[in-house]
Amino acid sequence: MPTDTKHDPFKPQAPAIPGVPAAETARKKAAPVPPPRPVAPPAAAKPALPPIASHDRRQQMTAIAVCLVACLLVAGMVIAWKLHQPAPSADSTDTVVPSPSSELAEPAKPAANLPVAPGVVATEEELAKPWSSKRFMYHDEMLDADVPAMVVRLPQGGYWGFSLIEPFGTCQLEYVTNLARLQSLYDFQSDHPMVGDPCNHAVFDLLQWGGPPSAEVRGAPVKGMGVRPPLAIEIVQHGKEILATKIE
Repeated sequence: MPTDTKHDPFKPQAPAIPGVPAAETARKKAAPVPPPRPVAPPAAAKPALPPIASHDRRQQMTAIAVCLVACLLVAGMVIAWKLHQPAPSADSTDTVVPSPSSELAEPAKPAANLPVAPGVVATEEELAKPWSSKRFMYHDEMLDADVPAMVVRLPQGGYWGFSLIEPFGTCQLEYVTNLARLQSLYDFQSDHPMVGDPCNHAVFDLLQWGGPPSAEVRGAPVKGMGVRPPLAIEIVQHGKEILATKIE
């Protein structure tokens, strides 16, 4: 006996599929659809580091090499300067030279006992022999300082005074009466004493005039890098006293 089934107008009927029971079709249709799986956003790409330029590395290495070479050059110059420093002068004391082949040295005097000019710096007896000399200090008012100086009796008569500080420099000149020392240290041959600069090995001859024509002074440079003769000091004689009166 057939069973009457009520038709629900609000519920659609499942379609009949051949070979598939109606209950199976309804179960599959009623099964919930799983939600889609979330997809992770792509990772942000890391910014690429800028490549180090090779020429910057070469510039740095070049700068370091230049600094090392400069340091080596400065060290070499200092060592060379130390090695070429002149030995203490054996002729720094006042001397008397009776002839080119022999010489007599006066005893050394402390700087405190040297006469100070302007004023009397020697006597006629002290400078009686040719090429005899005497040291003194000259107070330079412009510099407000005492300058080491020397007066020399010239072989043809008369006296000549000069500063022992090299012109345009600070090195102290020496009056070289030892002709063997003049040959060995300054590589210069002479038959009479000379003035030497132990710093640059320049040699000055008191028998020759030098400087500009309008202001020639004794002590023309005869060897080396001498710029001009030593600064002259005026010497006058009053009776038996030898006075130094002014410096150029």
